[in-house]
Amino acid sequence: MAQDPKPDAEAAAPASKKKLIIIIAAVVLLAGGGGAAWFLTQQKSDHKKVEAKHEEPAHAPVFLTLETFTVNLQADPDEKFLQLDLSLQVPTPEAAEAIKVQMPAVRSRLLMLLTSKSASEISTVEGKQELTEEIVAEVKKPFAAGGKPQEVLGVFFTSFVIQ
Repeated sequence: MAQDPKPDAEAAAPASKKKLIIIIAAVVLLAGGGGAAWFLTQQKSDHKKVEAKHEEPAHAPVFLTLETFTVNLQADPDEKFLQLDLSLQVPTPEAAEAIKVQMPAVRSRLLMLLTSKSASEISTVEGKQELTEEIVAEVKKPFAAGGKPQEVLGVFFTSFVIQ
């Protein structure tokens, strides 16, 4: 008795269909897993971007430019004068306004400080750095008894001439 070749072909067809289904399912799972991984990493980076946006943004520096100072310096040995332009750095526009309101007192304090200096004291880099610290200290002093000190972050010389 000879066997019919059709049963072998029919048996092979379901096996190849199962393989095809398994391959398609594996491709779908891999693609889905890759897509899910990409989605989650993008979501994390978007979350980091949102966190970065919620951090306090850097404020632009606030500078208050004072009028030119021209003062006589202490004699050592001959008399000299100082012509000085400077700007104060303050933390907020409100702090700048608080100093502007008291500008006559600020200028008076700084004039008294500057006239107490000799040319040799302030002509070096170290002397200028010490002068900036003294200017900050003078401006920070409260304007009224029991008042709150002013907020000053720094002093910047824009012109400094000794003659």
